[in-house]
Amino acid sequence: MKFTLPIHESQPMKKTLRILLQFLIGGIVLASAIGKGLDLPGFVEVLKTYQAFSDIMLSPLAFLIVLGELGLGMWILSGRNLKYSALVAAGMNGFYAVWMTITLWRGLELSNCGCFGVFFPRPLTWVSPVEDLIMVIICITLSRLAHCHPVDIGK
Repeated sequence: MKFTLPIHESQPMKKTLRILLQFLIGGIVLASAIGKGLDLPGFVEVLKTYQAFSDIMLSPLAFLIVLGELGLGMWILSGRNLKYSALVAAGMNGFYAVWMTITLWRGLELSNCGCFGVFFPRPLTWVSPVEDLIMVIICITLSRLAHCHPVDIGK
């Protein structure tokens, strides 16, 4: 089964949609990293509530998450190899969706899912993994749009 978009190659709308999704996804990933990074100790405390890692691993894990999201957000916004950066973002959001689903199945009640660190606390509910799955779909759409003709947003 082949996935096709109802937009023809020659339409400028396709380029506009690709740029819009690039900034949307890149901006969300970057905002998430900045929110977590501005209060790294607070983000460590959020990670602790997931009860999945030993305390000694939490600070390095938090740092790696922030660093990875910063890099990914900048990569997406740069437009370089957009097809692949969008797929990496899809994988990251897919992982987050699975992780949150497992946490909910475990019966843990988290007052902050940690998606944006401590500055925009949102409780972990069944809406949280659904939002990440929607992000996966958007990222895959961006990857498909970027596959056809790369866009240099600097021109």
